[in-house]
Amino acid sequence: MGDERWLEADQQQTWFTLVLLLTRLPAALGAQLQRGAGLTHFEYQVLACLSAAPGHTLRMSALATMADGSLSRLSQVVSRLEKRGWVERHPDPEDGRTTLTALTDSGLGKLVATAPGHVAEVRRLVFDSLTKAQQRQLDRIGRRILHAIDPDRP
Repeated sequence: MGDERWLEADQQQTWFTLVLLLTRLPAALGAQLQRGAGLTHFEYQVLACLSAAPGHTLRMSALATMADGSLSRLSQVVSRLEKRGWVERHPDPEDGRTTLTALTDSGLGKLVATAPGHVAEVRRLVFDSLTKAQQRQLDRIGRRILHAIDPDRP
């Protein structure tokens, strides 16, 4: 063995716990969204990002960044959402090389109807078993890990 820095026993246990959390939490949230609204977690994120944008409209590239997905994955999801009448795409009048995606009134209605169940599940799975101090600590820990992954991203 060389100069490898192996995990100590307590670090290894924490790592296994984190890996399970990163696997099971998205699956649990996705299952609730699928059951309750017929949406994937990524579809919900796309609708939520659009709802928070000025005019409920974003360039596809900005939407991909906000939803944390590739442009190809986003394009497939937006096509599905378009077929359901929840979003519309059109060329950007300021730059014809880019495409804008807009949330429709029907899409906003779907998001508004879906959000209470999703928020209830987030509360149940994440926040209800934590104290306020633990919630703040979780936020700080998450931000530190995200900063280590990408120091330039807010």
